[in-house]
Amino acid sequence: MKSAAFSKERFVIWRYFRGFRSVGIQVARVTIRKRANVPAHAEMNQLRLIILTLLLQPLLTSAQTNLPVRPLALKECIQIALEHNLDIKIERLGPQIARYQVGIAYSAYEPTLDGRGIRSFNNSPGGVDDQNRPFPGTRTRGDDISAGVTGLLPTGLSYDLGGNVSDKWGTGPNGPFEGSDGSVLLKLRQPLLRNLWIDAARLEIQVSKRLLKISEEEFRLQVMKIATAVQFAYFDLKLAWENLRVQQLALKSAEQLLAGQKDRVAQGTLAPLDEKQAESQVASQQADVLSAERILSAQQNVLKNLLSDDFKRWQDVVIDPVDELTAPPQVLRRAESWQIGMAHRPELQQAGLELERLGFVLKYRRNQMFPQLDLVGSYGYNGAGSEISRTLEGIERRDSPFYSYGLVLSVPLGNRFARNNYKVVKAENQRALLRLQQLEQAILIEIEDAVKLAQTNFERVDSTRKARLFAEQALDAEQTKFENGKSTSFFVLQFQRDLTAARLREAQALAEYNKALAQLGLREGSVLDRNNLKITIK
Repeated sequence: MKSAAFSKERFVIWRYFRGFRSVGIQVARVTIRKRANVPAHAEMNQLRLIILTLLLQPLLTSAQTNLPVRPLALKECIQIALEHNLDIKIERLGPQIARYQVGIAYSAYEPTLDGRGIRSFNNSPGGVDDQNRPFPGTRTRGDDISAGVTGLLPTGLSYDLGGNVSDKWGTGPNGPFEGSDGSVLLKLRQPLLRNLWIDAARLEIQVSKRLLKISEEEFRLQVMKIATAVQFAYFDLKLAWENLRVQQLALKSAEQLLAGQKDRVAQGTLAPLDEKQAESQVASQQADVLSAERILSAQQNVLKNLLSDDFKRWQDVVIDPVDELTAPPQVLRRAESWQIGMAHRPELQQAGLELERLGFVLKYRRNQMFPQLDLVGSYGYNGAGSEISRTLEGIERRDSPFYSYGLVLSVPLGNRFARNNYKVVKAENQRALLRLQQLEQAILIEIEDAVKLAQTNFERVDSTRKARLFAEQALDAEQTKFENGKSTSFFVLQFQRDLTAARLREAQALAEYNKALAQLGLREGSVLDRNNLKITIK
Protein backbone atom coordinates (compact mmCIF):
# COMPACT_ATOMS: atom_id res chain seq x y z
CA MET A 1 0.00 0.00 0.00
CA LYS A 2 2.84 2.37 0.78
CA SER A 3 4.51 1.92 -2.60
CA ALA A 4 1.19 2.29 -4.41
CA ALA A 5 0.44 5.56 -2.62
CA PHE A 6 3.93 6.83 -3.40
CA SER A 7 3.42 5.95 -7.08
CA LYS A 8 0.13 7.84 -7.15
CA GLU A 9 1.81 10.90 -5.64
CA ARG A 10 4.47 10.88 -8.34
CA PHE A 11 1.74 10.65 -10.96
CA VAL A 12 -0.10 13.58 -9.38
CA ILE A 13 3.06 15.69 -9.39
CA TRP A 14 3.74 14.84 -13.02
CA ARG A 15 0.21 15.84 -13.97
CA TYR A 16 0.59 19.02 -11.97
CA PHE A 17 3.71 20.12 -13.83
CA ARG A 18 2.30 19.06 -17.18
CA GLY A 19 -0.47 21.61 -16.80
CA PHE A 20 -3.38 19.55 -15.49
CA ARG A 21 -3.52 21.60 -12.32
CA SER A 22 -7.15 21.02 -11.35
CA VAL A 23 -7.11 17.22 -11.73
CA GLY A 24 -3.73 16.91 -10.03
CA ILE A 25 -4.72 18.99 -7.03
CA GLN A 26 -7.95 17.05 -6.51
CA VAL A 27 -6.16 13.69 -6.59
CA ALA A 28 -3.43 15.05 -4.32
CA ARG A 29 -6.07 16.21 -1.84
CA VAL A 30 -7.56 12.73 -1.66
CA THR A 31 -4.14 11.08 -1.29
CA ILE A 32 -2.86 13.50 1.33
CA ARG A 33 -6.01 13.36 3.42
CA LYS A 34 -6.07 9.56 3.39
CA ARG A 35 -2.42 9.26 4.39
CA ALA A 36 -1.91 12.15 6.80
CA ASN A 37 -5.46 13.26 7.72
CA VAL A 38 -4.41 16.90 7.33
CA PRO A 39 -6.85 19.83 7.17
CA ALA A 40 -7.79 21.32 3.84
CA HIS A 41 -5.93 24.61 4.35
CA ALA A 42 -2.57 22.67 4.56
CA GLU A 43 -3.08 20.61 1.42
CA MET A 44 -0.87 22.76 -0.84
CA ASN A 45 1.92 22.87 1.74
CA GLN A 46 1.86 19.08 1.97
CA LEU A 47 1.93 18.86 -1.81
CA ARG A 48 5.01 21.07 -1.91
CA LEU A 49 6.65 18.85 0.68
CA ILE A 50 5.98 15.75 -1.44
CA ILE A 51 7.45 17.46 -4.50
CA LEU A 52 10.60 18.51 -2.67
CA THR A 53 11.02 15.04 -1.15
CA LEU A 54 10.88 13.40 -4.56
CA LEU A 55 13.29 15.91 -6.06
CA LEU A 56 15.75 15.62 -3.18
CA GLN A 57 15.78 11.81 -3.22
CA PRO A 58 18.44 11.45 -6.00
CA LEU A 59 20.67 13.96 -4.23
CA LEU A 60 20.31 12.18 -0.89
CA THR A 61 21.10 8.86 -2.55
CA SER A 62 24.21 10.26 -4.25
CA ALA A 63 25.34 11.88 -1.02
CA GLN A 64 25.42 8.47 0.64
CA THR A 65 27.88 7.11 -1.94
CA ASN A 66 30.76 9.18 -0.49
CA LEU A 67 32.12 10.36 -3.85
CA PRO A 68 35.85 11.19 -3.79
CA VAL A 69 36.64 14.90 -3.71
CA ARG A 70 39.71 16.14 -5.58
CA PRO A 71 40.96 19.62 -4.67
CA LEU A 72 42.50 21.33 -7.70
CA ALA A 73 44.16 24.68 -8.23
CA LEU A 74 43.81 26.47 -11.54
CA LYS A 75 47.42 25.83 -12.55
CA GLU A 76 46.97 22.11 -11.86
CA CYS A 77 43.89 22.04 -14.08
CA ILE A 78 45.76 23.70 -16.94
CA GLN A 79 48.67 21.27 -16.64
CA ILE A 80 46.32 18.29 -16.60
CA ALA A 81 44.55 19.64 -19.69
CA LEU A 82 47.86 20.05 -21.54
CA GLU A 83 48.57 16.37 -20.97
CA HIS A 84 45.14 14.81 -21.40
CA ASN A 85 42.84 17.12 -23.38
CA LEU A 86 41.72 15.35 -26.55
CA ASP A 87 41.67 18.50 -28.69
CA ILE A 88 45.31 19.15 -27.82
CA LYS A 89 46.23 15.54 -28.52
CA ILE A 90 44.57 15.72 -31.92
CA GLU A 91 46.19 19.04 -32.82
CA ARG A 92 49.61 17.83 -31.65
CA LEU A 93 49.69 15.41 -34.59
CA GLY A 94 49.48 18.32 -37.06
CA PRO A 95 53.15 19.42 -36.73
CA GLN A 96 54.23 15.79 -36.81
CA ILE A 97 52.45 15.20 -40.11
CA ALA A 98 53.80 18.48 -41.50
CA ARG A 99 57.34 17.46 -40.52
CA TYR A 100 56.94 14.25 -42.50
CA GLN A 101 55.84 16.37 -45.45
CA VAL A 102 59.10 18.33 -45.23
CA GLY A 103 60.99 15.05 -45.34
CA ILE A 104 59.03 14.05 -48.43
CA ALA A 105 59.96 17.34 -50.10
CA TYR A 106 63.68 16.82 -49.42
CA SER A 107 63.48 13.34 -50.95
CA ALA A 108 63.71 15.05 -54.37
CA TYR A 109 67.49 15.24 -53.84
CA GLU A 110 67.93 11.57 -53.06
CA PRO A 111 69.77 9.79 -55.90
CA THR A 112 68.20 6.86 -57.67
CA LEU A 113 70.12 3.71 -58.47
CA ASP A 114 69.10 1.77 -61.58
CA GLY A 115 70.42 -1.60 -62.71
CA ARG A 116 69.61 -3.98 -65.52
CA GLY A 117 70.81 -7.39 -66.72
CA ILE A 118 69.32 -9.00 -69.85
CA ARG A 119 70.27 -12.18 -71.73
CA SER A 120 68.96 -12.50 -75.29
CA PHE A 121 68.74 -15.36 -77.83
CA ASN A 122 68.33 -15.15 -81.60
CA ASN A 123 68.25 -18.13 -83.97
CA SER A 124 67.98 -17.74 -87.76
CA PRO A 125 67.72 -20.82 -90.03
CA GLY A 126 69.83 -21.20 -93.18
CA GLY A 127 68.48 -21.10 -96.71
CA VAL A 128 69.20 -20.40 -100.38
CA ASP A 129 69.96 -16.96 -101.76
CA ASP A 130 68.73 -15.47 -105.04
CA GLN A 131 71.51 -17.23 -106.93
CA ASN A 132 70.57 -20.62 -105.51
CA ARG A 133 73.57 -20.67 -103.21
CA PRO A 134 72.99 -22.25 -99.87
CA PHE A 135 73.97 -20.29 -96.68
CA PRO A 136 74.13 -21.58 -93.15
CA GLY A 137 71.89 -20.39 -90.28
CA THR A 138 73.03 -18.15 -87.43
CA ARG A 139 72.72 -18.49 -83.71
CA THR A 140 73.39 -15.48 -81.51
CA ARG A 141 73.39 -15.03 -77.77
CA GLY A 142 74.00 -11.85 -75.80
CA ASP A 143 74.30 -10.38 -72.32
CA ASP A 144 73.50 -6.71 -71.67
CA ILE A 145 74.41 -5.28 -68.28
CA SER A 146 73.91 -1.64 -67.26
CA ALA A 147 73.80 0.39 -64.06
CA GLY A 148 73.49 4.04 -63.25
CA VAL A 149 72.79 6.73 -60.67
CA THR A 150 70.53 9.69 -61.43
CA GLY A 151 69.68 12.63 -59.25
CA LEU A 152 69.11 16.34 -58.77
CA LEU A 153 71.13 18.98 -56.93
CA PRO A 154 69.74 22.04 -55.09
CA THR A 155 71.08 24.28 -57.89
CA GLY A 156 68.74 22.59 -60.38
CA LEU A 157 71.56 20.58 -61.92
CA SER A 158 70.48 17.08 -62.92
CA TYR A 159 73.05 14.31 -63.37
CA ASP A 160 73.09 10.82 -64.81
CA LEU A 161 76.15 8.65 -64.21
CA GLY A 162 76.01 5.18 -65.71
CA GLY A 163 77.77 2.45 -67.57
CA ASN A 164 76.86 -0.50 -69.77
CA VAL A 165 78.54 -3.62 -71.11
CA SER A 166 77.27 -5.83 -73.92
CA ASP A 167 78.66 -9.27 -74.81
CA LYS A 168 77.55 -11.30 -77.86
CA TRP A 169 78.62 -14.68 -79.16
CA GLY A 170 77.35 -17.38 -81.49
CA THR A 171 77.77 -18.86 -85.00
CA GLY A 172 77.23 -17.19 -88.34
CA PRO A 173 78.04 -17.55 -92.02
CA ASN A 174 81.72 -17.11 -91.28
CA GLY A 175 81.79 -19.46 -88.32
CA PRO A 176 81.82 -18.84 -84.58
CA PHE A 177 82.17 -15.27 -83.27
CA GLU A 178 82.36 -13.41 -79.98
CA GLY A 179 82.60 -9.70 -79.18
CA SER A 180 82.00 -7.18 -76.42
CA ASP A 181 81.69 -3.41 -76.07
CA GLY A 182 80.71 -0.92 -73.38
CA SER A 183 81.02 2.61 -72.04
CA VAL A 184 80.91 4.81 -68.97
CA LEU A 185 79.05 8.09 -69.33
CA LEU A 186 78.25 11.16 -67.20
CA LYS A 187 75.43 13.45 -68.37
CA LEU A 188 74.75 16.88 -66.88
CA ARG A 189 71.95 19.37 -67.47
CA GLN A 190 71.88 22.82 -65.87
CA PRO A 191 68.94 25.24 -66.39
CA LEU A 192 69.99 28.80 -67.24
CA LEU A 193 66.60 30.54 -67.29
CA ARG A 194 63.52 28.55 -66.31
CA ASN A 195 64.10 26.52 -63.11
CA LEU A 196 67.38 28.37 -62.45
CA TRP A 197 66.73 30.18 -59.12
CA ILE A 198 63.72 28.05 -58.14
CA ASP A 199 62.20 24.86 -59.45
CA ALA A 200 59.43 22.50 -58.37
CA ALA A 201 61.62 20.69 -55.81
CA ARG A 202 62.87 23.88 -54.15
CA LEU A 203 59.34 25.30 -54.17
CA GLU A 204 57.97 22.20 -52.45
CA ILE A 205 60.65 22.39 -49.75
CA GLN A 206 59.99 26.05 -48.98
CA VAL A 207 56.21 25.57 -49.00
CA SER A 208 56.37 22.51 -46.72
CA LYS A 209 58.60 24.40 -44.27
CA ARG A 210 56.06 27.23 -44.04
CA LEU A 211 53.22 24.76 -43.64
CA LEU A 212 55.16 23.14 -40.79
CA LYS A 213 55.47 26.49 -39.02
CA ILE A 214 51.79 27.20 -39.67
CA SER A 215 50.83 23.88 -38.09
CA GLU A 216 53.04 24.67 -35.08
CA GLU A 217 51.28 28.02 -34.67
CA GLU A 218 47.94 26.24 -34.99
CA PHE A 219 48.96 23.88 -32.22
CA ARG A 220 50.04 26.82 -30.06
CA LEU A 221 46.70 28.50 -30.72
CA GLN A 222 44.83 25.34 -29.72
CA VAL A 223 46.80 25.14 -26.47
CA MET A 224 45.95 28.78 -25.74
CA LYS A 225 42.26 28.18 -26.46
CA ILE A 226 42.11 25.12 -24.21
CA ALA A 227 43.99 26.91 -21.42
CA THR A 228 41.52 29.78 -21.66
CA ALA A 229 38.57 27.40 -21.75
CA VAL A 230 39.92 25.68 -18.61
CA GLN A 231 40.12 29.06 -16.86
CA PHE A 232 36.55 29.87 -17.90
CA ALA A 233 35.30 26.47 -16.70
CA TYR A 234 37.26 26.78 -13.45
CA PHE A 235 35.82 30.19 -12.61
CA ASP A 236 32.32 29.05 -13.62
CA LEU A 237 32.69 26.02 -11.36
CA LYS A 238 33.89 28.25 -8.56
CA LEU A 239 30.86 30.46 -9.15
CA ALA A 240 28.58 27.41 -9.09
CA TRP A 241 30.00 26.37 -5.71
CA GLU A 242 29.52 29.91 -4.43
CA ASN A 243 25.99 29.97 -5.79
CA LEU A 244 25.21 26.77 -3.89
CA ARG A 245 26.73 28.20 -0.72
CA VAL A 246 24.73 31.42 -1.02
CA GLN A 247 21.50 29.52 -1.67
CA GLN A 248 22.14 27.27 1.33
CA LEU A 249 22.75 30.33 3.51
CA ALA A 250 19.52 31.83 2.25
CA LEU A 251 17.69 28.55 3.00
CA LYS A 252 19.13 28.49 6.50
CA SER A 253 18.02 32.08 7.12
CA ALA A 254 14.53 31.29 5.80
CA GLU A 255 14.29 28.21 8.02
CA GLN A 256 15.38 30.21 11.07
CA LEU A 257 12.76 32.82 10.32
CA LEU A 258 10.12 30.10 9.85
CA ALA A 259 11.03 28.53 13.20
CA GLY A 260 10.63 31.89 14.90
CA GLN A 261 7.33 32.48 13.14
CA LYS A 262 5.96 29.13 14.30
CA ASP A 263 6.84 29.92 17.88
CA ARG A 264 5.07 33.27 17.67
CA VAL A 265 2.02 31.76 16.03
CA ALA A 266 1.90 29.12 18.74
CA GLN A 267 2.10 31.87 21.35
CA GLY A 268 -0.65 33.79 19.59
CA THR A 269 1.48 36.90 18.99
CA LEU A 270 1.60 36.46 15.21
CA ALA A 271 -0.98 35.82 12.55
CA PRO A 272 -0.87 32.45 10.72
CA LEU A 273 -0.49 34.32 7.40
CA ASP A 274 3.04 35.36 8.36
CA GLU A 275 3.92 31.72 8.96
CA LYS A 276 2.62 30.79 5.51
CA GLN A 277 4.77 33.47 3.93
CA ALA A 278 7.84 32.05 5.68
CA GLU A 279 6.90 28.51 4.59
CA SER A 280 6.56 29.70 1.03
CA GLN A 281 10.00 31.32 1.21
CA VAL A 282 11.54 28.10 2.58
CA ALA A 283 9.97 26.02 -0.20
CA SER A 284 11.12 28.50 -2.84
CA GLN A 285 14.62 28.56 -1.42
CA GLN A 286 14.75 24.75 -1.37
CA ALA A 287 13.97 24.79 -5.06
CA ASP A 288 16.80 27.31 -5.60
CA VAL A 289 19.19 25.00 -3.76
CA LEU A 290 18.20 22.15 -6.08
CA SER A 291 18.73 24.37 -9.09
CA ALA A 292 22.16 25.33 -7.76
CA GLU A 293 22.98 21.63 -7.34
CA ARG A 294 22.06 20.99 -10.98
CA ILE A 295 24.18 23.92 -12.21
CA LEU A 296 27.10 22.69 -10.12
CA SER A 297 26.85 19.20 -11.61
CA ALA A 298 26.78 20.60 -15.15
CA GLN A 299 29.83 22.82 -14.50
CA GLN A 300 31.67 19.82 -13.05
CA ASN A 301 31.20 17.99 -16.34
CA VAL A 302 32.34 20.99 -18.38
CA LEU A 303 35.67 21.10 -16.57
CA LYS A 304 36.05 17.31 -16.52
CA ASN A 305 35.61 17.20 -20.29
CA LEU A 306 38.47 19.67 -20.71
CA LEU A 307 40.76 17.82 -18.32
CA SER A 308 40.21 14.24 -19.37
CA ASP A 309 40.75 11.87 -22.26
CA ASP A 310 38.86 9.18 -20.31
CA PHE A 311 35.69 10.57 -18.76
CA LYS A 312 34.95 7.32 -16.92
CA ARG A 313 37.90 7.96 -14.61
CA TRP A 314 36.41 11.34 -13.62
CA GLN A 315 32.68 10.63 -13.62
CA ASP A 316 32.50 9.90 -9.87
CA VAL A 317 35.06 12.54 -8.82
CA VAL A 318 33.92 15.82 -7.30
CA ILE A 319 36.28 18.65 -8.25
CA ASP A 320 36.86 21.19 -5.51
CA PRO A 321 38.43 24.39 -6.96
CA VAL A 322 40.65 25.56 -4.12
CA ASP A 323 41.66 28.94 -5.59
CA GLU A 324 39.66 31.80 -4.18
CA LEU A 325 37.67 34.20 -6.34
CA THR A 326 39.62 37.43 -5.95
CA ALA A 327 39.98 40.60 -7.98
CA PRO A 328 43.71 41.32 -8.32
CA PRO A 329 44.12 44.84 -9.69
CA GLN A 330 46.05 45.04 -12.93
CA VAL A 331 47.33 47.97 -14.95
CA LEU A 332 45.62 47.64 -18.31
CA ARG A 333 46.92 49.81 -21.12
CA ARG A 334 45.50 49.51 -24.59
CA ALA A 335 48.73 50.45 -26.39
CA GLU A 336 50.77 47.83 -24.54
CA SER A 337 48.14 45.18 -25.16
CA TRP A 338 48.12 46.09 -28.86
CA GLN A 339 51.87 45.68 -29.03
CA ILE A 340 51.73 42.31 -27.30
CA GLY A 341 48.95 41.14 -29.61
CA MET A 342 50.79 42.14 -32.78
CA ALA A 343 53.83 40.17 -31.61
CA HIS A 344 52.22 37.05 -30.14
CA ARG A 345 48.89 36.29 -31.78
CA PRO A 346 49.27 32.92 -33.56
CA GLU A 347 46.76 33.96 -36.21
CA LEU A 348 49.03 36.84 -37.26
CA GLN A 349 52.02 34.52 -37.37
CA GLN A 350 50.05 32.12 -39.54
CA ALA A 351 48.96 34.91 -41.88
CA GLY A 352 52.57 36.08 -42.22
CA LEU A 353 53.72 32.55 -42.99
CA GLU A 354 50.96 32.21 -45.56
CA LEU A 355 52.27 35.38 -47.25
CA GLU A 356 55.75 33.86 -47.29
CA ARG A 357 54.39 30.68 -48.85
CA LEU A 358 52.59 32.63 -51.56
CA GLY A 359 55.78 34.65 -52.11
CA PHE A 360 57.68 31.48 -53.02
CA VAL A 361 54.84 30.32 -55.26
CA LEU A 362 54.81 33.72 -56.97
CA LYS A 363 58.58 33.52 -57.46
CA TYR A 364 58.25 30.08 -59.01
CA ARG A 365 55.40 31.11 -61.31
CA ARG A 366 57.37 34.12 -62.49
CA ASN A 367 60.37 31.93 -63.25
CA GLN A 368 58.18 29.58 -65.26
CA MET A 369 57.42 32.42 -67.69
CA PHE A 370 61.01 32.34 -68.99
CA PRO A 371 62.05 30.14 -71.94
CA GLN A 372 63.66 26.80 -71.22
CA LEU A 373 67.38 27.26 -71.85
CA ASP A 374 69.60 24.48 -70.53
CA LEU A 375 73.30 23.86 -70.71
CA VAL A 376 73.93 20.18 -71.43
CA GLY A 377 77.10 18.17 -71.54
CA SER A 378 78.35 14.60 -71.40
CA TYR A 379 81.69 12.88 -71.00
CA GLY A 380 82.67 9.26 -71.02
CA TYR A 381 84.89 6.42 -72.22
CA ASN A 382 84.30 3.56 -74.64
CA GLY A 383 85.75 0.10 -74.53
CA ALA A 384 85.67 -2.98 -76.78
CA GLY A 385 87.18 -6.46 -76.87
CA SER A 386 86.59 -10.08 -77.53
CA GLU A 387 84.93 -10.53 -74.11
CA ILE A 388 83.63 -8.48 -71.24
CA SER A 389 86.91 -8.44 -69.35
CA ARG A 390 88.69 -6.96 -72.39
CA THR A 391 85.99 -4.29 -72.67
CA LEU A 392 86.36 -3.32 -69.02
CA GLU A 393 90.12 -3.10 -69.44
CA GLY A 394 89.65 -0.75 -72.40
CA ILE A 395 87.32 1.49 -70.41
CA GLU A 396 89.78 1.49 -67.51
CA ARG A 397 92.61 2.60 -69.81
CA ARG A 398 90.48 5.59 -70.87
CA ASP A 399 92.08 5.69 -74.25
CA SER A 400 88.75 6.09 -76.09
CA PRO A 401 87.11 9.19 -74.60
CA PHE A 402 84.08 10.98 -75.99
CA TYR A 403 82.21 14.12 -74.92
CA SER A 404 79.57 16.58 -76.03
CA TYR A 405 78.18 19.95 -74.91
CA GLY A 406 75.68 22.50 -76.08
CA LEU A 407 72.52 24.44 -75.38
CA VAL A 408 68.91 23.28 -75.53
CA LEU A 409 66.29 25.98 -76.08
CA SER A 410 62.52 25.57 -75.74
CA VAL A 411 60.23 28.58 -76.21
CA PRO A 412 56.46 28.12 -75.73
CA LEU A 413 54.60 30.21 -78.30
CA GLY A 414 52.14 32.49 -76.55
CA ASN A 415 53.07 31.18 -73.08
CA ARG A 416 49.49 31.79 -71.92
CA PHE A 417 49.54 29.04 -69.35
CA ALA A 418 52.57 30.39 -67.45
CA ARG A 419 51.48 34.04 -67.68
CA ASN A 420 47.99 33.38 -66.34
CA ASN A 421 49.31 31.15 -63.56
CA TYR A 422 51.56 34.01 -62.51
CA LYS A 423 48.65 36.46 -62.52
CA VAL A 424 46.51 34.10 -60.43
CA VAL A 425 49.15 33.74 -57.73
CA LYS A 426 49.84 37.49 -57.78
CA ALA A 427 46.16 38.19 -57.14
CA GLU A 428 46.09 35.58 -54.36
CA ASN A 429 49.11 37.26 -52.80
CA GLN A 430 47.36 40.64 -52.82
CA ARG A 431 44.25 39.10 -51.30
CA ALA A 432 46.30 37.46 -48.55
CA LEU A 433 47.93 40.82 -47.78
CA LEU A 434 44.53 42.48 -47.48
CA ARG A 435 43.34 39.66 -45.22
CA LEU A 436 46.38 40.21 -43.03
CA GLN A 437 45.50 43.89 -42.72
CA GLN A 438 41.91 42.96 -41.95
CA LEU A 439 43.05 40.48 -39.30
CA GLU A 440 45.33 43.07 -37.69
CA GLN A 441 42.44 45.52 -37.49
CA ALA A 442 40.11 42.88 -36.05
CA ILE A 443 42.71 41.93 -33.42
CA LEU A 444 43.14 45.55 -32.38
CA ILE A 445 39.38 45.84 -31.90
CA GLU A 446 39.22 42.55 -29.98
CA ILE A 447 42.00 43.66 -27.66
CA GLU A 448 40.42 47.05 -27.06
CA ASP A 449 37.07 45.43 -26.25
CA ALA A 450 38.78 42.93 -23.93
CA VAL A 451 40.64 45.73 -22.10
CA LYS A 452 37.45 47.72 -21.61
CA LEU A 453 35.57 44.63 -20.45
CA ALA A 454 38.24 43.82 -17.87
CA GLN A 455 38.24 47.42 -16.62
CA THR A 456 34.45 47.48 -16.39
CA ASN A 457 34.27 44.14 -14.60
CA PHE A 458 36.89 45.29 -12.10
CA GLU A 459 34.73 48.29 -11.28
CA ARG A 460 31.70 46.00 -10.98
CA VAL A 461 33.50 43.96 -8.34
CA ASP A 462 33.80 46.99 -6.07
CA SER A 463 30.22 48.08 -6.72
CA THR A 464 28.74 44.64 -6.05
CA ARG A 465 30.83 44.28 -2.89
CA LYS A 466 29.43 47.54 -1.56
CA ALA A 467 25.93 46.50 -2.56
CA ARG A 468 26.32 43.24 -0.67
CA LEU A 469 27.56 45.07 2.45
CA PHE A 470 24.63 47.47 2.27
CA ALA A 471 22.21 44.55 1.83
CA GLU A 472 23.64 42.84 4.93
CA GLN A 473 23.27 46.03 6.96
CA ALA A 474 19.73 46.58 5.68
CA LEU A 475 18.72 43.03 6.60
CA ASP A 476 20.19 43.38 10.09
CA ALA A 477 18.29 46.63 10.59
CA GLU A 478 15.03 45.15 9.31
CA GLN A 479 15.38 42.09 11.52
CA THR A 480 15.94 44.36 14.51
CA LYS A 481 12.77 46.27 13.64
CA PHE A 482 10.91 42.98 13.20
CA GLU A 483 12.02 41.71 16.59
CA ASN A 484 10.83 44.99 18.12
CA GLY A 485 7.46 44.64 16.41
CA LYS A 486 8.01 47.55 14.02
CA SER A 487 8.12 45.48 10.85
CA THR A 488 6.56 42.38 9.33
CA SER A 489 7.94 39.11 8.04
CA PHE A 490 7.09 40.20 4.51
CA PHE A 491 9.75 42.90 4.59
CA VAL A 492 12.27 40.63 6.30
CA LEU A 493 11.80 38.03 3.58
CA GLN A 494 12.22 40.73 0.94
CA PHE A 495 15.50 41.88 2.48
CA GLN A 496 16.68 38.28 2.67
CA ARG A 497 16.02 37.86 -1.04
CA ASP A 498 17.84 41.13 -1.74
CA LEU A 499 20.87 39.94 0.22
CA THR A 500 20.92 36.63 -1.63
CA ALA A 501 20.78 38.44 -4.96
CA ALA A 502 23.55 40.84 -3.87
CA ARG A 503 25.81 37.96 -2.81
CA LEU A 504 25.28 36.24 -6.13
CA ARG A 505 26.00 39.41 -8.07
CA GLU A 506 29.24 39.90 -6.18
CA ALA A 507 30.36 36.33 -6.86
CA GLN A 508 29.36 36.67 -10.49
CA ALA A 509 31.29 39.93 -10.81
CA LEU A 510 34.41 38.28 -9.39
CA ALA A 511 34.10 35.36 -11.79
CA GLU A 512 33.45 37.63 -14.77
CA TYR A 513 36.47 39.79 -13.95
CA ASN A 514 38.77 36.77 -13.83
CA LYS A 515 37.25 35.46 -17.04
CA ALA A 516 37.77 38.88 -18.65
CA LEU A 517 41.48 38.73 -17.74
CA ALA A 518 41.70 35.26 -19.26
CA GLN A 519 39.92 36.50 -22.37
CA LEU A 520 42.36 39.42 -22.62
CA GLY A 521 45.26 36.97 -22.46
CA LEU A 522 43.77 35.02 -25.35
CA ARG A 523 43.20 38.20 -27.37
CA GLU A 524 46.79 39.31 -26.72
CA GLY A 525 48.20 35.87 -27.42
CA SER A 526 49.87 35.98 -24.00
CA VAL A 527 48.07 33.03 -22.39
CA LEU A 528 51.23 30.95 -22.18
CA ASP A 529 53.28 33.76 -20.64
CA ARG A 530 50.54 34.72 -18.18
CA ASN A 531 50.34 31.14 -16.90
CA ASN A 532 54.09 30.34 -17.17
CA LEU A 533 53.42 27.55 -19.64
CA LYS A 534 56.10 25.97 -21.80
CA ILE A 535 55.07 23.77 -24.69
CA THR A 536 57.31 21.51 -26.71
CA ILE A 537 56.48 20.47 -30.25
CA LYS A 538 58.10 17.18 -31.19
